[in-house]
Amino acid sequence: MTDQDKTSDVSGINGIQLKCIIEAALLAARQPLSLAQLGALFTDDERPSGADIGKALEQIENDCVNRGVELKKVASGYRLQVKQGLNEWVSRLWTERPQRYSRALLETMSLIAYRQPITRGEIEAVRGVSVSTNIIRTLQEREWIRVVGHRDVPGKPALFGTTREFLDYFNLQNLDDLPTLAEIRDMENLEPELQLEPAAEVEVLQESEIEVDEDEGKVPELEEK
Repeated sequence: MTDQDKTSDVSGINGIQLKCIIEAALLAARQPLSLAQLGALFTDDERPSGADIGKALEQIENDCVNRGVELKKVASGYRLQVKQGLNEWVSRLWTERPQRYSRALLETMSLIAYRQPITRGEIEAVRGVSVSTNIIRTLQEREWIRVVGHRDVPGKPALFGTTREFLDYFNLQNLDDLPTLAEIRDMENLEPELQLEPAAEVEVLQESEIEVDEDEGKVPELEEK
Protein backbone atom coordinates (compact mmCIF):
# COMPACT_ATOMS: atom_id res chain seq x y z
CA MET A 1 0.00 0.00 0.00
CA THR A 2 1.41 3.40 -1.01
CA ASP A 3 1.50 6.52 1.14
CA GLN A 4 -1.29 7.88 -1.04
CA ASP A 5 -3.47 4.88 -0.20
CA LYS A 6 -2.76 5.44 3.51
CA THR A 7 -3.88 9.07 3.45
CA SER A 8 -7.28 8.11 4.75
CA ASP A 9 -8.91 4.87 5.81
CA VAL A 10 -12.16 5.98 7.41
CA SER A 11 -15.19 3.74 6.88
CA GLY A 12 -13.67 2.30 3.72
CA ILE A 13 -12.53 5.63 2.23
CA ASN A 14 -8.92 5.22 1.25
CA GLY A 15 -6.52 7.89 0.05
CA ILE A 16 -7.29 7.47 -3.66
CA GLN A 17 -11.04 7.64 -3.10
CA LEU A 18 -10.68 10.67 -0.83
CA LYS A 19 -8.65 12.46 -3.48
CA CYS A 20 -11.21 11.59 -6.16
CA ILE A 21 -14.11 12.83 -4.03
CA ILE A 22 -12.40 16.15 -3.32
CA GLU A 23 -11.33 16.59 -6.95
CA ALA A 24 -14.89 15.88 -8.16
CA ALA A 25 -16.33 18.37 -5.66
CA LEU A 26 -13.90 21.09 -6.75
CA LEU A 27 -14.81 20.49 -10.39
CA ALA A 28 -18.54 20.56 -9.68
CA ALA A 29 -18.49 23.63 -7.43
CA ARG A 30 -19.01 27.06 -8.93
CA GLN A 31 -16.99 28.74 -6.23
CA PRO A 32 -13.93 27.97 -4.09
CA LEU A 33 -14.44 25.43 -1.31
CA SER A 34 -12.97 25.86 2.15
CA LEU A 35 -11.59 23.02 4.26
CA ALA A 36 -14.78 23.11 6.32
CA GLN A 37 -16.91 22.78 3.19
CA LEU A 38 -14.81 19.89 1.95
CA GLY A 39 -15.16 18.20 5.34
CA ALA A 40 -18.93 18.65 5.15
CA LEU A 41 -19.03 16.34 2.12
CA PHE A 42 -18.68 13.39 4.50
CA THR A 43 -20.91 12.00 7.22
CA ASP A 44 -19.78 12.09 10.82
CA ASP A 45 -18.79 8.41 10.66
CA GLU A 46 -16.63 8.74 7.55
CA ARG A 47 -15.29 12.30 7.80
CA PRO A 48 -11.49 12.37 7.33
CA SER A 49 -9.27 14.58 9.41
CA GLY A 50 -8.19 18.01 8.29
CA ALA A 51 -4.69 16.64 7.82
CA ASP A 52 -5.98 13.93 5.47
CA ILE A 53 -7.91 16.49 3.43
CA GLY A 54 -4.82 18.65 3.28
CA LYS A 55 -2.73 15.71 2.01
CA ALA A 56 -5.36 14.95 -0.64
CA LEU A 57 -5.27 18.56 -1.80
CA GLU A 58 -1.49 18.43 -1.98
CA GLN A 59 -1.70 15.28 -4.11
CA ILE A 60 -4.20 16.95 -6.46
CA GLU A 61 -1.89 19.94 -6.77
CA ASN A 62 1.04 17.67 -7.64
CA ASP A 63 -1.06 15.75 -10.17
CA CYS A 64 -1.85 19.00 -11.98
CA VAL A 65 1.77 19.96 -12.61
CA ASN A 66 1.73 18.63 -16.18
CA ARG A 67 -1.96 19.18 -16.83
CA GLY A 68 -3.99 22.06 -18.23
CA VAL A 69 -5.62 22.85 -14.90
CA GLU A 70 -4.21 23.82 -11.54
CA LEU A 71 -5.33 23.76 -7.92
CA LYS A 72 -5.39 27.32 -6.61
CA LYS A 73 -5.90 28.51 -3.05
CA VAL A 74 -7.69 31.85 -2.82
CA ALA A 75 -9.36 33.80 -0.04
CA SER A 76 -12.50 31.64 0.09
CA GLY A 77 -10.78 28.28 -0.21
CA TYR A 78 -9.58 26.00 -2.99
CA ARG A 79 -10.61 25.69 -6.63
CA LEU A 80 -9.56 23.95 -9.84
CA GLN A 81 -9.03 26.36 -12.72
CA VAL A 82 -7.50 26.60 -16.18
CA LYS A 83 -3.83 27.56 -16.06
CA GLN A 84 -3.42 31.20 -16.99
CA GLY A 85 -0.87 30.39 -19.67
CA LEU A 86 -3.57 28.54 -21.62
CA ASN A 87 -6.16 31.33 -21.64
CA GLU A 88 -5.21 32.33 -25.19
CA TRP A 89 -6.56 29.01 -26.52
CA VAL A 90 -9.34 28.30 -24.06
CA SER A 91 -10.87 31.75 -24.59
CA ARG A 92 -11.56 30.79 -28.22
CA LEU A 93 -14.43 28.65 -26.97
CA TRP A 94 -16.38 31.88 -26.66
CA THR A 95 -17.00 33.84 -29.85
CA GLU A 96 -17.93 37.08 -28.12
CA ARG A 97 -15.07 39.46 -27.56
CA PRO A 98 -14.45 39.94 -23.82
CA GLN A 99 -15.51 43.35 -22.56
CA ARG A 100 -12.68 45.37 -21.08
CA TYR A 101 -12.79 47.73 -18.17
CA SER A 102 -11.99 51.39 -18.60
CA ARG A 103 -8.80 52.90 -17.25
CA ALA A 104 -10.90 55.05 -14.89
CA LEU A 105 -12.49 51.93 -13.36
CA LEU A 106 -9.12 50.20 -12.99
CA GLU A 107 -7.59 53.24 -11.32
CA THR A 108 -10.55 53.52 -8.93
CA MET A 109 -10.34 49.80 -8.10
CA SER A 110 -6.60 50.06 -7.50
CA LEU A 111 -6.96 53.00 -5.13
CA ILE A 112 -9.58 51.15 -3.11
CA ALA A 113 -7.44 48.00 -3.00
CA TYR A 114 -4.24 49.75 -1.93
CA ARG A 115 -5.58 52.58 0.26
CA GLN A 116 -8.67 51.07 1.86
CA PRO A 117 -10.64 52.15 3.66
CA ILE A 118 -11.06 55.15 1.37
CA THR A 119 -13.87 57.55 0.55
CA ARG A 120 -15.07 58.60 -2.88
CA GLY A 121 -13.81 62.12 -2.23
CA GLU A 122 -10.33 60.81 -1.38
CA ILE A 123 -10.29 58.81 -4.62
CA GLU A 124 -11.23 61.94 -6.55
CA ALA A 125 -8.50 63.92 -4.81
CA VAL A 126 -5.85 61.42 -5.92
CA ARG A 127 -7.11 61.03 -9.50
CA GLY A 128 -7.87 64.72 -9.95
CA VAL A 129 -11.24 64.01 -11.55
CA SER A 130 -14.66 63.04 -10.29
CA VAL A 131 -15.55 59.36 -9.90
CA SER A 132 -18.50 58.30 -11.98
CA THR A 133 -21.41 56.81 -10.07
CA ASN A 134 -21.51 54.07 -12.70
CA ILE A 135 -17.96 53.01 -11.76
CA ILE A 136 -18.85 52.60 -8.08
CA ARG A 137 -22.06 50.81 -9.03
CA THR A 138 -20.21 48.42 -11.37
CA LEU A 139 -17.65 47.54 -8.71
CA GLN A 140 -20.42 46.93 -6.18
CA GLU A 141 -22.43 44.81 -8.63
CA ARG A 142 -19.33 42.75 -9.27
CA GLU A 143 -19.11 42.42 -5.46
CA TRP A 144 -15.51 43.58 -5.58
CA ILE A 145 -16.05 46.46 -3.15
CA ARG A 146 -18.37 47.18 -0.26
CA VAL A 147 -19.11 49.93 2.21
CA VAL A 148 -17.13 49.10 5.34
CA GLY A 149 -17.95 52.16 7.43
CA HIS A 150 -18.20 55.94 7.34
CA ARG A 151 -15.58 58.63 7.83
CA ASP A 152 -16.19 60.61 11.03
CA VAL A 153 -16.34 63.98 9.29
CA PRO A 154 -19.23 66.23 8.22
CA GLY A 155 -21.43 64.37 5.79
CA LYS A 156 -20.25 60.96 7.03
CA PRO A 157 -18.93 59.82 3.61
CA ALA A 158 -18.90 56.08 2.96
CA LEU A 159 -15.64 54.18 3.27
CA PHE A 160 -14.98 51.55 0.61
CA GLY A 161 -12.97 48.35 0.93
CA THR A 162 -12.47 45.18 -1.06
CA THR A 163 -14.27 41.87 -0.62
CA ARG A 164 -13.39 38.19 -0.69
CA GLU A 165 -14.93 38.04 -4.16
CA PHE A 166 -12.28 40.54 -5.28
CA LEU A 167 -9.51 38.38 -3.84
CA ASP A 168 -10.97 35.21 -5.37
CA TYR A 169 -11.28 36.77 -8.83
CA PHE A 170 -7.65 37.84 -8.88
CA ASN A 171 -6.31 34.59 -7.41
CA LEU A 172 -5.31 36.20 -4.12
CA GLN A 173 -5.43 34.68 -0.65
CA ASN A 174 -5.21 38.04 1.12
CA LEU A 175 -4.29 41.66 0.46
CA ASP A 176 -0.63 40.95 1.17
CA ASP A 177 -0.57 39.04 -2.13
CA LEU A 178 -1.20 42.22 -4.12
CA PRO A 179 1.81 43.30 -6.20
CA THR A 180 3.72 46.24 -4.80
CA LEU A 181 3.11 49.61 -6.39
CA ALA A 182 6.68 49.52 -7.70
CA GLU A 183 5.79 46.36 -9.66
CA ILE A 184 2.87 48.03 -11.41
CA ARG A 185 4.27 49.90 -14.40
CA ASP A 186 1.30 50.25 -16.70
CA MET A 187 -2.34 49.76 -15.77
CA GLU A 188 -3.16 48.85 -19.36
CA ASN A 189 -1.03 45.72 -19.03
CA LEU A 190 -3.60 44.38 -16.59
CA GLU A 191 -6.60 45.23 -18.73
CA PRO A 192 -6.59 42.23 -21.13
CA GLU A 193 -6.80 39.86 -18.15
CA LEU A 194 -10.00 41.42 -16.83
CA GLN A 195 -12.83 39.72 -18.68
CA LEU A 196 -16.30 40.82 -17.71
CA GLU A 197 -18.83 38.11 -17.03
CA PRO A 198 -22.53 38.78 -16.48
CA ALA A 199 -22.83 40.19 -12.99
CA ALA A 200 -25.54 38.94 -10.70
CA GLU A 201 -27.99 41.52 -9.49
CA VAL A 202 -26.84 42.88 -6.15
CA GLU A 203 -28.93 44.97 -3.81
CA VAL A 204 -26.96 48.10 -2.94
CA LEU A 205 -27.86 49.26 0.55
CA GLN A 206 -28.30 52.89 1.38
CA GLU A 207 -25.65 54.39 3.66
CA SER A 208 -28.21 54.83 6.44
CA GLU A 209 -28.79 51.05 6.42
CA ILE A 210 -25.15 50.09 6.82
CA GLU A 211 -23.49 49.66 10.17
CA VAL A 212 -19.87 50.56 10.68
CA ASP A 213 -17.47 47.61 10.73
CA GLU A 214 -15.04 47.54 13.61
CA ASP A 215 -12.29 46.31 11.25
CA GLU A 216 -12.77 49.06 8.71
CA GLY A 217 -11.77 47.91 5.26
CA LYS A 218 -10.00 44.76 6.38
CA VAL A 219 -10.77 41.47 4.74
CA PRO A 220 -11.38 38.90 7.48
CA GLU A 221 -9.01 35.96 7.62
CA LEU A 222 -10.42 32.71 6.30
CA GLU A 223 -11.27 30.31 9.08
CA GLU A 224 -10.43 26.77 8.12
CA LYS A 225 -11.38 24.04 10.48
